[in-house]
Amino acid sequence: MSKTKFKEDFGLVNYKKIYSDIIENKKTEKSAEMCRILNKDKLSGLDIIKINQLIFGIPNRATASFNQNHRSYDLHTILEILEYQKANHLNNSQIALHYKISRNTIAKWKKMFIK
Repeated sequence: MSKTKFKEDFGLVNYKKIYSDIIENKKTEKSAEMCRILNKDKLSGLDIIKINQLIFGIPNRATASFNQNHRSYDLHTILEILEYQKANHLNNSQIALHYKISRNTIAKWKKMFIK
């Protein structure tokens, strides 16, 4: 892998504890689905994004743009996104819209990880 660094594990931040506390305080109707995600042995980047959307909803355009600039993906998440694309026969533009990622990022990942 060239200059790109991937965070292999989300072990530095205890997402389970953070999101469990938030769920406990919010008490929403989606708590059961959120708890199902949190009960996994290991959370992927996509799990964290999904539970964040369930708790806080879909952000407005300005917030989404700001958040997108600060989003990072570990190797497992990248491979999961590329596998989803392959399984659902999506092109780069369609998968980019689905995950709100640049088409160029998807193309770069495919060059790096799919031979």
